[in-house]
Amino acid sequence: MSSVYKNRSVLSEDYQPEAILEREDEKQAYGAALSPILNGGKPNNIFVYGNTGVGKTAVTRYMFRQLDDRLNDEDKDFTVVWQNCRNQTTSYQVAVSLVNELAPRGEEIPETGYAPPQVYNMLFDLLDDAGGTILVVLDEVDAVGSDDDLLYELPRARAEGNLKDAHVGVVGISNDYQFRGQLSPQVQDTLCEKEITFPAYDATELQTILTARAKAAFDNDAYDEAIIPQAAAMAAKDSGSARQGLDLLREAGDLAAEEERVIDEETVREAVDRLERTNVRRSVQDLTNHARLALISTTLKTVEEKERSRTKNIYEKYAVLAEENGDDPLGYRSFQNRLNDLSMMGFLDRSTVNKGERGGKSYTYSVTNDPDVILDAVSELNY
Repeated sequence: MSSVYKNRSVLSEDYQPEAILEREDEKQAYGAALSPILNGGKPNNIFVYGNTGVGKTAVTRYMFRQLDDRLNDEDKDFTVVWQNCRNQTTSYQVAVSLVNELAPRGEEIPETGYAPPQVYNMLFDLLDDAGGTILVVLDEVDAVGSDDDLLYELPRARAEGNLKDAHVGVVGISNDYQFRGQLSPQVQDTLCEKEITFPAYDATELQTILTARAKAAFDNDAYDEAIIPQAAAMAAKDSGSARQGLDLLREAGDLAAEEERVIDEETVREAVDRLERTNVRRSVQDLTNHARLALISTTLKTVEEKERSRTKNIYEKYAVLAEENGDDPLGYRSFQNRLNDLSMMGFLDRSTVNKGERGGKSYTYSVTNDPDVILDAVSELNY
């Protein structure tokens, strides 16, 4: 890919830019929230939220680097403990992970076998051993749902006498704007001491970001500059996510490298299609067998009827497919639940149909992706 790229990693999700563009207000808000640490005071607890790809994690890491440089110059102890909660659904699991992050090598604990108070005491001891100012970052904290015991215990640890030598602040990062409302009032009062909201990027902001990354990623003659506003407009219209725009540029770059051509607007359009197919394929692979059959049934009915389909009609198609696949069909109510799950996951669009004077309501469904893309993904799984 040398004919296209000079540094492909610049377009990757984990790349940490030296400068954060188009987030001056958020950086200023973060700086104000972190300022007590510079003055030797107790760190604030901070809650950061916004959709995926709008700079929450990048700005957080950037601000912590700046803070670390300042504190090192002043010879002050400062530690960041970063934990992604994506695959953890309880406070207990997160607490165990934090213990193992802080524990010396060889002294980690198993994921089960200890009572929660024991795990919390281990965590407090390790935090005190580290001493100084410690920021515990819980990225994707909404994964723990309403189980907010850890979010209650950590901010209060020093006041409750569980910490003596460490000043701990908690930074929660969430993609879910509704998550805050799931927390108990006591946790909201502490964890959300300082709140920073990251709005979606608009097309102009995305163009600034993508311009800088494209210059760093691609050889000068490898791309038509018209792809930058094109990719920015696509990402702004869909999600306002810089990550989506960067994915588009990277996929377009890979296509151009494979075919030894310049990255132009047609390449970007092809990249959109290839990304959609890749994302659908991965998502379909992750579905349970009956959920996959429900998706296939809805897709086929969408193609046959050229309009939204009623649950009853989809179920009839599903029952036939299940038997052909050697499976016992689910009951009607369980099947309805599978359609509802697929709707919540973004595979299906559900519409309510009121039954008028008879009362009650029913639902119709259609697929949200191109039916051909879904059926191609399914065919790869030998359905």
